[in-house]
Amino acid sequence: MMKKIFLYLVIFVSVLVIIGTLLSLLYDVPSWYIKILDFARLQFLILAVVCLILFTLLKKGWSVPATALAVGLVSALVLQAFYVLPYTFAGDKTVPPAEPSESTDANTVGILIVNVLMPNRNADALLNIIRDTDPEMVLAMETNKWWVEHLEPLKNDYPYTMLYPLDNTYGMALYSKYPLSKSEVKFLQEPEVPSFHTQVQLPSRELFMFHGVHPVPPVPSKKHPDNIGEKEIALVKVGAIVAENKLPNIVAGDYNDVSWSHTTRLFQSEGNLNNVRLGRGLYNTFNAKSPIQRWPLDHFFVTQQFKLLELERLPAFNSDHFPMFAKLVLVE
Repeated sequence: MMKKIFLYLVIFVSVLVIIGTLLSLLYDVPSWYIKILDFARLQFLILAVVCLILFTLLKKGWSVPATALAVGLVSALVLQAFYVLPYTFAGDKTVPPAEPSESTDANTVGILIVNVLMPNRNADALLNIIRDTDPEMVLAMETNKWWVEHLEPLKNDYPYTMLYPLDNTYGMALYSKYPLSKSEVKFLQEPEVPSFHTQVQLPSRELFMFHGVHPVPPVPSKKHPDNIGEKEIALVKVGAIVAENKLPNIVAGDYNDVSWSHTTRLFQSEGNLNNVRLGRGLYNTFNAKSPIQRWPLDHFFVTQQFKLLELERLPAFNSDHFPMFAKLVLVE
């Protein structure tokens, strides 16, 4: 009896996986509950594999419905793997690894990006992470006045800054050891959601454009700006800005989106950008407080002039995001 109940449970979960996989392909449907299915592709992939194995072991006869369910699970597995596998070591590295001979202190920049979680008060832990990592640039998101005040010690080592604290979870703060110029704060979609755009000068005197972004998530919100019922255009606009710029470009931040989504891929194509994750790993950064509900939301996209020396997900510090660190080499 228990075996039969367990089989029915496997069938039920299998049907949900198949339906969820099919619905996740409808990226033109302006509904957050359809969009969110795009986030859970890894979870769907794992469930499809587990359900297929269990169903095969538990089902004795192969009737037409049983065969249809197995085919559906295999199809779901293949579809989800199509999106996820390129981000594992089975995929191609679109941002090539830098050779040690190509990297010098003059043409290399280490960038740490972190969503601090505005109510989080563990600023000392973040400062320790930054000191241990010693990046040349730090982009902090969800920064309000409290966070800007408690990150003030960074100014001793990072004399160049862009600060735009807000109480709506979309404040930003950029700290840099390298000179910044032509800095702009843009509002690409929402009047209360800034993005940073600035020229950065390396010690080699070469310039690149840095774009710090934190667009709104595709979910309803009563307290904070959201884009429900609207097209997600902020990232695509950044892609257009990159396309018009002749300098090398880095776009980094909490995208509030997975890198295999239709919106992110459109942004990537618009700006002719490459994703540092491809071929290296998922590096899931959200939710740091849940071992199951984790997705890669914090990203580095770069133009072809950059190679990658290091990529690391850094320790948690009571935010719901892990910090991410990338060391990039401008090789032209």
